[in-house]
Amino acid sequence: MSLRNVAIIAHVDHGKTTLVDQLFRQSGTFRDNQRVEERAMDSNDLEKERGITILAKCTSVEWHGTHINIVDTPGHADFGAEVERILSMVDGVILLVDAAEGPMPQTKFVTGKALGLGLRPIVVVNKIDRPDARPQEVLDEVFDLFVALEADDDQLDFPVLYASGRAGYASEDQDAREGTLDPLFKTIVTHVPEPGLDPDADFAMIATLLDRDNFLGRILTGRIESGRLEVGMPIRALDVFGNVVETGRATKVFAFQGLERVPVLHAQAGDIVAIAGLTHATVSNTIADPIVTIPIAAQPIDPPTLAMTFAVNDSPYAGREGDKVQSRVIRERLEREAEGNVAIRLTESPERDAFEVAGRGELQLGVLIEQMRREGFEMSISRPRVLFQDGPKGREEPYETVVIDVDDEYAGTVVEKMAQRKGEMTDMRPSGGGKTRLTFTAPSRGLIGYHGEFLSDTRGTGIMNRLFDRYGPYKGPIQGRQNGVLISMEQGEAVPYALNMLEERGVLFIAPGEKLYEGMVIGENAKPQDLEVNPLKSKQLTNFRSTGKDEAVRLTPPRRMTLEQAIAYIQDDELVEVTPKSIRLRKRYLDPHERKKASRAAA
Repeated sequence: MSLRNVAIIAHVDHGKTTLVDQLFRQSGTFRDNQRVEERAMDSNDLEKERGITILAKCTSVEWHGTHINIVDTPGHADFGAEVERILSMVDGVILLVDAAEGPMPQTKFVTGKALGLGLRPIVVVNKIDRPDARPQEVLDEVFDLFVALEADDDQLDFPVLYASGRAGYASEDQDAREGTLDPLFKTIVTHVPEPGLDPDADFAMIATLLDRDNFLGRILTGRIESGRLEVGMPIRALDVFGNVVETGRATKVFAFQGLERVPVLHAQAGDIVAIAGLTHATVSNTIADPIVTIPIAAQPIDPPTLAMTFAVNDSPYAGREGDKVQSRVIRERLEREAEGNVAIRLTESPERDAFEVAGRGELQLGVLIEQMRREGFEMSISRPRVLFQDGPKGREEPYETVVIDVDDEYAGTVVEKMAQRKGEMTDMRPSGGGKTRLTFTAPSRGLIGYHGEFLSDTRGTGIMNRLFDRYGPYKGPIQGRQNGVLISMEQGEAVPYALNMLEERGVLFIAPGEKLYEGMVIGENAKPQDLEVNPLKSKQLTNFRSTGKDEAVRLTPPRRMTLEQAIAYIQDDELVEVTPKSIRLRKRYLDPHERKKASRAAA
């Protein structure tokens, strides 16, 4: 049976996962009577809710005697390092572009990596049935993008298909509105080369994905670059410098069939397989026959740029909403995450019962916290802080490239806000349809918490994409939150009368009847300093009769924050209390005397 390995590249929300579902259905991977949920490849609940692919996944279909391995790649910058390694497993890429939105900044990043590796793209203009589709202009934009990314003549001579992933058809004719995906299968088989690797050399492969199984332990996925792999065969792992990481046996070998990992007895050069049997080997290690001494060149893992402290929840309401509250349980869960996710680094924090978790961005760490909270964990989370490093000229901080697409009328506001956050504009150009594309280079520190503000400033119409760029000179202090907070001085349930009195002080985060405790943040002060208030105070009884309607309190609805907004909002002396049911803001020190002592020490 002939073999093809292909990756799908697309921007978030351009329909990649839906298209793969249809490839499954039409290749017979799913039986006609098999009930399959929509967007089967986004198996993670958070992926379905956020409409993004977080975890790279391997899958396969068979079409007329050809085995096609399809790798679904993450589209978001926080998971960008996955993309580079995955592309080293394939011999061709399908670039999926929305027929209305065209190629987006994130597409540029991933496509640049693919072209740099010499892969020849197949361009699929998806969602061709959208009423605002503009296929010809989008195709021109794709061509311009390839030229800008220095594609060679072979890569510029790419096949184009027009498709609707949801309706399940693809065609060379942009006016087609029905059919099947056979034209896409045919293009993959004719345009993507066979792996062409040596099956008679010594066995070697690079681990590109790491997974964990409760029964089998570590599972490493990659493409066999040379030789044959048999179950039970002795193997060893080498790091990028050729040092031996460990020696062991391939206790289990899996190939991919549809969404399933199926055990096989042997595999050979070109096959994408998953191996169990090693306990320390990780992504970018070479897994090989013990006689192999030179590792295969591999993409290094991007450094983490951001860290947060995950601590035990010590609020008065700890343990009431979750069942996983002890530091031992939190540590085990984080260790498991760090083992399977190479972008996360875990260290003990100097604070008691706390762990430092470093990653590549707020989204990535926010996703981890949300997953843990759904599993029943309670934790206190600190404000994110960037990780500095020592450079030749002293302290250096991480910088990101930020590409923003925004309606013309909001461009001025965005430029002003980015300047306040020490961002420097490197490019500004009209992108058509009354929109402007702005490109900045900015310190990661300045971007913490900006996304929510950006969406408010652009009335939800702006699109922002961020990408780690480099470490550079420290940019000096960046202005933080302008307002102080309202802090509860009592424990109990919030009283409508008291909240009504407090509304003139600022914006409230809580509603009447909510449980509060001393030191909890219940609102934002209209002034720069923090203010301690009593939200439990009831109205004094008087001798005067009054009509009931004057007694009725009409409160403004409270401002509710998502997890990401809460984490971005807090200052260094504050924490976010995360439980399966609640997200509360609080002061690090709940007791006012402790707070004063700590602020004097900090000053």
